[in-house]
Amino acid sequence: MEGRLSTKTDFPSSETSSRGSSSVHSPTTEPSTSKEMVLDVEEQAVPTLGSGIVSDTMQAPSFPEGGLRAWLTVIGGTMVTFCTFGVVQSFGVYQDYYSRTSLSERSSSEISLIGSMQVFLVFAIGLPAGRLFDAGYFHHCLLTGSVIYIFSIFVLSIAEPHHYYQNLLSQGVGMGLGMGMMFLPSLTITSHYFRVKRSMAMGIVIAGSSLGGVVYPVLLNNIFQRSSGFQWGVRGVAFMDLGFLIIANSIMRTRLPPKKAQDGSGATFKKVLSDIPFLIYILGSFLVFWGIFVPFFYLQLYAATHGVNATFTNYSITVMNAASVFGRTIPNFMGDIYGPLNIMIPSAVITAGLIFGMFGATSVAGVTVFGLFYGFFSGGLVSLVAPGVASFVTQRDLSDLGIRIGMVSFSLSFALLTGNPIAGALLTSHRHWPRPLIFAAAVVFMGAGCFIAVWKPVTRRRGHKKV
Repeated sequence: MEGRLSTKTDFPSSETSSRGSSSVHSPTTEPSTSKEMVLDVEEQAVPTLGSGIVSDTMQAPSFPEGGLRAWLTVIGGTMVTFCTFGVVQSFGVYQDYYSRTSLSERSSSEISLIGSMQVFLVFAIGLPAGRLFDAGYFHHCLLTGSVIYIFSIFVLSIAEPHHYYQNLLSQGVGMGLGMGMMFLPSLTITSHYFRVKRSMAMGIVIAGSSLGGVVYPVLLNNIFQRSSGFQWGVRGVAFMDLGFLIIANSIMRTRLPPKKAQDGSGATFKKVLSDIPFLIYILGSFLVFWGIFVPFFYLQLYAATHGVNATFTNYSITVMNAASVFGRTIPNFMGDIYGPLNIMIPSAVITAGLIFGMFGATSVAGVTVFGLFYGFFSGGLVSLVAPGVASFVTQRDLSDLGIRIGMVSFSLSFALLTGNPIAGALLTSHRHWPRPLIFAAAVVFMGAGCFIAVWKPVTRRRGHKKV
């Protein structure tokens, strides 16, 4: 669910009244995985409405829209996403190394569980981290997450070969916990400084994850091949991330007061559960995330086992992540113009079809072409899932947006936890590649079908086709 979370939420003219604006700290009735993400959507949505959708009692604070402290916070957030989700997107390097070297006796499914546990915790820990952020504990989250994360990387560096549990606990659980404490709060802190320029500011922060996905594979693959090997490769990452996180903790600052607990109004969990089109959207998002990261985890191993030049194979994940830098920005701008769901549907269909293209990644040219196209279209699809939630909002004060994003994020955490291990189990030690790739393509296609199924009900509800 990472991506530009700010989106435009339009209601039919018959449902709106006088113009209003919502505060960054406007109340919601339910806790969610990403209250901070809700802040951005709420604040960005209001200016685009033909008329107000929130109570006149909600007054929006002023935003500096820049300044030294604001841009230092953006830079710090970029460093955090570089260190967190950038590592997640680089797990294919570890998958390849473990499969052929230090955990060669383990199945691909068991190895991929390490990376899946990481990304599961990034989303699942968003529940408590989001509430702590709203309560004014941003710096506590950032510092605690930094300590846990760096400590876990150093522990990973001393993990003994063929001791699976050491890798799972240090890399999967420990690093995942640290990432989860830092990722969403660092992404959303830009909401304290920007309203008009928020899309640009958050886009810069999000770009850190793709940049990390470019740098880490190159760094790790080169060091893993040296005599210093795995241990010093991981320590090199730890020292680099330590420097970035020290800077981030030093320069990032909150600006707005903590969100006060208030009596809720608007949509309840029960009401949202009765929204059938939205439940289908959740199912579609789950199915997409169930299969979309399989190439990110397995492309390097696939290329290596099909005789692709060894030197270039080490850059296969880098190529894909480099393309995702553009995939996570250009489709988002198109989503602002045409509606996120209208961009998600073709992106999902194309992404599913491209997974079959991985069968052709048996040469340098094949890996390059596949990596560029898949990185772009999958990146766009991933980044639009959260903005797409706004198309289902039914409350004038956006009070149901938080719980909706929370439900989507929570479901995605389980898709990410199980999808790649299932693909690994289908792969088996005999490397039956058609099985995991067909699984991944099939579930993404089914996810696209869910998005298509909800398009007409949503356009009817909104009164227009920009959804």
